[in-house]
Amino acid sequence: MSAPTKSVVLVHGGFVDGSGWKGVYDILTRDGYTVSIVQHPTLSLAGDDAATRQILDRQSEPAVLVGHSYGGAVISQAGTHENVASLVFVAAFAPDEGESVNTLIQGFPTDGPQPPILPPDGGLLFLDRDKFHASFAADVPAEDAAFMADSQVPWGLEALGTAVTDPAWRSKPTWYLIAADDHMIPPSAQETMAARMSATTSESHGSHSVYVSRPEVVADVIRSAAAGD
Repeated sequence: MSAPTKSVVLVHGGFVDGSGWKGVYDILTRDGYTVSIVQHPTLSLAGDDAATRQILDRQSEPAVLVGHSYGGAVISQAGTHENVASLVFVAAFAPDEGESVNTLIQGFPTDGPQPPILPPDGGLLFLDRDKFHASFAADVPAEDAAFMADSQVPWGLEALGTAVTDPAWRSKPTWYLIAADDHMIPPSAQETMAARMSATTSESHGSHSVYVSRPEVVADVIRSAAAGD
């Protein structure tokens, strides 16, 4: 287990930016944590790794590095940084060495809800706006989900297709929160990834946007990782 820390770095996933972490940020800063949010562009894994490492460079102590969705691939790559004490995956991809988000998706079940990803446009991906609420944020108020849909950040094909080279979860203490009602990453796939990492695992009702809809649940997992227990 890692030594206790009061530093947290939050990494968002594809199609969204860091503003979705506001609820988690408010809870943790109120509790005395120093919280930084990485605003990475989600165009390439290399670029997102570099953006995350830039924020980690600025931490005054080793931090809990938290990733949602595609952010799990980012923290798997960037989490080897010396200023990372532990990792938290929130309904997130967790690639092993030589795996990418794409290779993980290929192994997901095909008999459940499928993400409504539109055909690539100039090497970038978007979710179908009309299906965004049901697929990505079913437990978020409709007006908030509409804002998320209309403020989508393009997700680059290069980000999905680049393999992780040295997954940090193989050497750092790791936690995983499974979103039981996720329609983007099947809960069964989340369970498989968490088990493969031997992560300290918990589960909560919640959509893929569980970090938005249930910030206290997410904050609890982060607190556990920060305490090193």
